[in-house]
Amino acid sequence: MTLDSFPSHRRARITSVDWSQLAPDEATRLRALGIDAGAEVEIEHRGVFAGRDPIAISVGRMTVALRRVHARAMSVEAA
Repeated sequence: MTLDSFPSHRRARITSVDWSQLAPDEATRLRALGIDAGAEVEIEHRGVFAGRDPIAISVGRMTVALRRVHARAMSVEAA
């Protein structure tokens, strides 16, 4: 299952990230924020407009907004 389709308000562990789907600078930024395999995240909010972009996730004590395409590149499992 990918992060974009994971249910809201449930903890997930990122099992893998397909970095080839992301631009190199975006991949670097996400890694710097701690968003990589092994990280535990939770979807806090989804956008309300068509496409439901962006997705707000919590990583540790911070909240990060991701584009849906970024979340789609991340495979997750329930934590």
